[in-house]
Order: sequence, then structure tokens, then C-alpha cells
Amino acid sequence: MKVVLQRCKEAKVVVNDEIVGEIGRGFTLLVGFQDGDTEQSCDWMAEKIVHLRVFEDENEKMNRSLLDEVGSILSVSQFTLYGDCTKGRRPNFMKAAKPAEAEALYDYFNKVLRDKGVQVATGIFGEMMDVSLVNEGPVTLILEK
Repeated sequence: MKVVLQRCKEAKVVVNDEIVGEIGRGFTLLVGFQDGDTEQSCDWMAEKIVHLRVFEDENEKMNRSLLDEVGSILSVSQFTLYGDCTKGRRPNFMKAAKPAEAEALYDYFNKVLRDKGVQVATGIFGEMMDVSLVNEGPVTLILEK
């Protein structure tokens, strides 16, 4: 499982000219799954994300978590995170989980985040999406399990 996390002031995802997910301050997550990922991978990742201390405290030190900030998450499925570009000019996506498996894990991951008390907005799995955000900092992290 791989997540590109961006701390944001606001974010939204649009499908067919309609906003399907939108948040204020929090995290935009691009979420990808590979063969072999499990619900335990999702549990670990969700726990890591909600407790990451990447928001500034009163001393401008990154000491506050998403839960401390009562921030939201925009979660967007992103199979291209497992694109292998080492050979040729076209990415190879053989390491990405099959769509049915990835969708089940994606749904489970978002449920775990919600169960931790976080407001989670999403895109639509498998759809062409336009994602926009204002990256705050900028803070961008790549997390893998």
C-alpha cells in the first residue's frame, strides 16, 4: 500500500463536472494498492496517518496531528502509484492490485479512517477525476506499508 499525503488548506475532486468530494483543512491522500496488500495494511496506514504530527503548534514546530487539528481527509484512489517506469516509455502497472481487490481495500481503508473520527470525502473509484488542492507548507509525504 502506498499513500501520497499532502497537507492542504482545501481540496476537492470533480467527476463529470460535478464536485463529488470536498474538504477544508486536512490531508489529501492519493491511495494505491498492490498485490498482497491486506486489511492489516490499511489498519496500519490509517493509524499512522491520523497520528502523524505534521501540523504546527504555537511554537511553529510540527507537533500536532490531524486529530489534534480536527482536520478532514480527501481520499482518492490512485493505481498509477504502482506504475513501473524503469523500462520503455509507457508505465507498467502489473504490480497494482486488480480493480476489485483494490476497491474493496480502498473502501475498507476509508471506513477505518472514519471509525477513527475523521471526516473523509472521496472520489469515485475507477472514474476519471480532476483533483485540486492548496498544498499547505508545502508538506508532502510518501508512506508505504
